[in-house]
Amino acid sequence: MGAERILIVDDEEGMRRLLARVLAKEGHDTLTVGSGEEALQQIGAEEFDLVITDIKMPGMGGLELLREIKSFDPGLPIIVITAYGTVESAVQALRAGAYDYITKPFETDEIKLTVAKALERERLLAENRYLHQELEQRYSFSGIIGTSQGMKQVFEVASSVAQSNANVLVTGESGTGKELVARSIHYSSARKEKSFIVLNCAALSEGVLESELFGHEKGAFSGALATKKGRFELAHEGTLFIDEVGEMSLNAQVKLLRVIQEHEFERVGGTKTIHSDVRIVAATNKNLEEEVRRGRFREDLYYRLNVVNIHLPPLRERREDIEALARHFLQKYALETGKKVDQLAPRALSCLLAYEWPGNVRELQNVMERAVVLSRGEVITPRDFPQGLSGQDQICLELPERGGSLTEILEDLERQLIIQTLNREKGSQTRAATALGIKRTTLRYKMEKYRLLD
Repeated sequence: MGAERILIVDDEEGMRRLLARVLAKEGHDTLTVGSGEEALQQIGAEEFDLVITDIKMPGMGGLELLREIKSFDPGLPIIVITAYGTVESAVQALRAGAYDYITKPFETDEIKLTVAKALERERLLAENRYLHQELEQRYSFSGIIGTSQGMKQVFEVASSVAQSNANVLVTGESGTGKELVARSIHYSSARKEKSFIVLNCAALSEGVLESELFGHEKGAFSGALATKKGRFELAHEGTLFIDEVGEMSLNAQVKLLRVIQEHEFERVGGTKTIHSDVRIVAATNKNLEEEVRRGRFREDLYYRLNVVNIHLPPLRERREDIEALARHFLQKYALETGKKVDQLAPRALSCLLAYEWPGNVRELQNVMERAVVLSRGEVITPRDFPQGLSGQDQICLELPERGGSLTEILEDLERQLIIQTLNREKGSQTRAATALGIKRTTLRYKMEKYRLLD
């Protein structure tokens, strides 16, 4: 990292030299000018990490310079130097956006410390801005992979609703990426600078769930040793993602409904009413309409949450997305593990396309991570997949890596076919023989031939 660039503005040459000498010893790169007008010219010509300016100067004074700089570069930190007894000017400078002020005469240690704090604060702010940009990029809708018609509809609805404050209900089977869609909605919305808070209802008992949602006061119950903020407080002005909302008890549903309706709540054991400005994105793998009919989910809460519904199709219904997802995960885990694995064999791809994916995208991600970790070359082959993956209607056969006669190659393929069919039929020789179109006795003979019997 290079030295921080600091602009020193003071009409007194002796003060400029002193500040430049002190800051140079601290490893900073300084430039000195004698007026506000010169300072503006330099700021327009190059970048600075910090400005130190005297308040009282001929022509453009420090306050005017401060306001000019803040009008086009509000993030640039500025320290003002003022004479003893002119604290009013310092207060005006702080109100105008100065980071801090120092009064003359000052100790050199004071200027060192103030400059160090200003630069550290700017580094933290820059890091925070970078992290926010990374999150926005990572969770933008362009970061969700899918070109199928079903996913195009998801993107269309999600990108539209992101611009509003409407509550959203994301439905779909486990592993389809409901939280990823929720995060994308948040980081594409006006609330993106605020918190995205997650609560998984399935992982919590009813008593714990209420405390997690609304927080609790010290002594509210046994074990409440300190006051704790709940998810609604933490998500204020941001987004609260309530996962597996269908697992919430009827009692908890009543309390959640009240917050949605009245935008306020009290902590467990507390009496102070806390205002809530939270956008809710809820998710479930249950059919909430059916849960309402059976009396297990409140109808009024259902309609409050389901202002906009986004349904994520299971992976088996958007097979055209499988290859792109697989290659994305291949690249991701090859990079993480440092392995040079950059290809997917055609037979391996055929296995992925034929599989039913009961665990959806999450299962595909796990399969590809495992394949990269276990791969022995630069190409992912069916051998790198778990046995259950190749135990499917479409058998994945792979030509032997070694050469050989036609008879040897055919025998190797026949052996693979028998093994995979037996895996698919969970070891049943009768069903495997039927699937292969041969008698059970013939299958037994071939299993003995290829030493597949225990």
